[in-house]
Amino acid sequence: MFNQSKKGEGKSIMPTSNINLIGNGTSIQGDIVCEGDIRIDGQVTGLVSTKAKIVVGPEGEITGDLVCQSADILGKVTGIIKCEELLFLKGNALIKGDIYTAHFEMEPSVKFNGRCYMDPADLPPSTSNHNAESKNGRTVLQEEESI
Repeated sequence: MFNQSKKGEGKSIMPTSNINLIGNGTSIQGDIVCEGDIRIDGQVTGLVSTKAKIVVGPEGEITGDLVCQSADILGKVTGIIKCEELLFLKGNALIKGDIYTAHFEMEPSVKFNGRCYMDPADLPPSTSNHNAESKNGRTVLQEEESI
């Protein structure tokens, strides 16, 4: 299926990137950590973390924190969003929680309740220095205490 080639050619077709899809009607309770792009059209309760791009579709809903390189959000997110580059809120997106990003774009139809931090000095420590704790059905990042 993926190794289609013409006669006489030794070339094969391989996927160029890792794309993950959580489809509409799918519900996940737990953390998602991946390296590639991820699109969420279903419901996720927990941390969603990637080193690439997150797209939350119009029917997508995340109750938990988002950590990513860039993001396009059209659905609902309840939690902290940490986006290294561009965060783009589109359509009828509903955001309840604080945002930490370098660049921010928002369409007029979006509803956003929270605080936005765009200064790199305001960024919270990386998730590797945090413990994930569940509160009220969502994963919350907690900073580790030093002795």
